[in-house]
Amino acid sequence: MDLPVLQCGRCEPLKLGVHAGALGIAVLCGIYNAAAWLTRRETHSAVNAVLYTALSIWEHHHVLHHVAAMRPSDAEPRTRVPVPVSKAPTAIAA
Repeated sequence: MDLPVLQCGRCEPLKLGVHAGALGIAVLCGIYNAAAWLTRRETHSAVNAVLYTALSIWEHHHVLHHVAAMRPSDAEPRTRVPVPVSKAPTAIAA
């Protein structure tokens, strides 16, 4: 398959959105399961909380990867905006 979305550096905003959505859901599920475990002390809630925490860390890594891919690289020329510089007197007249 030659889909653009499967190539590195292409469709990065879409990929970022998908991983950010997955991160949000994983965080919510982790918080819910941690609260459920604190309330009911059921083993499966503790296991789920740990798994969702690991998934949150994994998705956070992917989000950072796609954010970095969207930043301009050093190889690309950057547009420079001239900044006005005021010249201060170099010597004070006595």
